[in-house]
Amino acid sequence: MHPSRHSLVTGTSFALAAGLMWGLVFIAPTLLAEYPAALLVVGRYLAFGLIALPLAWLAREKLREFERSDWIEALKLSAVGNLLYYLCLAASIQMAGGPLPTMLIGTLPVVIAIVSNLRTGAVVRARDGRLPWARLAPSLLLIAVGIGFVNQAEVARLRALGELDLVSYGLGALLALGAVACWTWYPIRNADWLRAHADRSPSAWATAQGLATLPMAAVGYALLWGFDAAFGSGALQMPFGPRMWEFIGLMLAIGLFASWLGTLCWNEASQRLPPALAGQLIVFETLAALAYALMLRGQAPAPGVLVGVVLLVAGVMWALRVKPQVA
Repeated sequence: MHPSRHSLVTGTSFALAAGLMWGLVFIAPTLLAEYPAALLVVGRYLAFGLIALPLAWLAREKLREFERSDWIEALKLSAVGNLLYYLCLAASIQMAGGPLPTMLIGTLPVVIAIVSNLRTGAVVRARDGRLPWARLAPSLLLIAVGIGFVNQAEVARLRALGELDLVSYGLGALLALGAVACWTWYPIRNADWLRAHADRSPSAWATAQGLATLPMAAVGYALLWGFDAAFGSGALQMPFGPRMWEFIGLMLAIGLFASWLGTLCWNEASQRLPPALAGQLIVFETLAALAYALMLRGQAPAPGVLVGVVLLVAGVMWALRVKPQVA
């Protein structure tokens, strides 16, 4: 079934909102540079899980509709799309700086669209159709070239500042690719569940993922605390690190806006758009992350960055004109 114009506009708006909020997660490792990635991960998702508790009480009737298999799916999605993804991303940002991970994550629209289009199965084909490769190619090309422009400009900046450590940069690149793999799997799998359960509440599903994340984050937090006490001589200054209030405030803000509300908006978009199309709209996250990074630097974007942004947006707008065809 083709999405209606109303579903297209509404779904795109929700995807934009999700991207604006998800862009916040890219600046936390920079703002709290002395915090290890593992502490940022468990802190963020402990906050997400705690925020989900009162929301779960309010949505208790809708949550009762979920079966055991649904909760297992929420657990899998949370483990890969939340904990493992952000561990790879935060460590990558701290090792390679913000630009490289942001640009590699920016390849997600291309990667997800290609993976979605390559999927087989009669149910998936009948439900989502396929975006014709010939019509999809210009969009993918524009997005890829745009990402290349931005990446080139940012790497040149790092070299000019003498901040390019090849070993850390390479390890950061590998970790960022791990994050890309996690977030190629997550939105496709999440969209499959949502579109197969169109009668379920996207907000309740976001809350369910928060509840599923809570015990994993709590166990991770306890293990990290115990490891630091046993082998680190309190170097991490657990439980909140050297800047307690900044850490707590930032974790709560990201837990609420990036984790719960961002997931809710993405769920709403996923119910309205085919995965191959919705995947390209993750480009909004890349644009938001770049904008926030530039604001933190207090710098205007370089000409190459501006060219790249224009190409990214043009690629997304082109993609929105491509209609799926049922195979």
